[in-house]
Amino acid sequence: MSVTPDSVQSLLKSENFGDRLSAINQLRQIEPSVAFELIQPAIADNNVRVRYAAVSQLASLGQQNRSRSLDILRRCLVEDPEPDVQAAAADSLGALKLVEAYDDLQALYDRSSEWLVKFSIVAALGELGNPQAFDLLKRALESDNELVKTAAIGSLGELGDDRAVELLLPYVADPDWQIRHRVVQALGYFNHPEARAALERLSRDEYEPIAQEAKLHLGS
Repeated sequence: MSVTPDSVQSLLKSENFGDRLSAINQLRQIEPSVAFELIQPAIADNNVRVRYAAVSQLASLGQQNRSRSLDILRRCLVEDPEPDVQAAAADSLGALKLVEAYDDLQALYDRSSEWLVKFSIVAALGELGNPQAFDLLKRALESDNELVKTAAIGSLGELGDDRAVELLLPYVADPDWQIRHRVVQALGYFNHPEARAALERLSRDEYEPIAQEAKLHLGS
């Protein structure tokens, strides 16, 4: 059976949430401008899994109407009670590079106690590339949650603010190879003497993928 806008819309109206989830997945086979219109009611679905799937898919479909997507995703950050949906909204805002949402992301970071929400916000800030994010990322670097800290390291690299180099240097010798791996990726964004010296050190790391990536950034 072929997937059509009518068949997807029929599934989206089903009382069975499994049908509605299936419809969200099938939207990938529909012309994006049509899919964008069809997906919007699902963002207010009474089932969290359906809402999560719909909000996640806005990361790509949102290009059809960025201003409307911004409004939708802002509402998800503020009004949706589920951390998973809030995190998905942050992910989509980052993917769409909707820098206008920075204040909303910062406010949610400060009020949320959910690590997943904080992680998604920190990761999104790197994608947004908003210079305002430096202070928030500096705070996130001090998080008790290792995943949030790792995301902050990556986002500080993407932000490209030279002040980040001093913050990143202490993690060059971190015992966790995953932290060191993210650090070598982050330092690769900087044309800075201290960053290059740190990469030289990391090029001798005992974990081969880290050493290889450092050498790649050094051009050796």
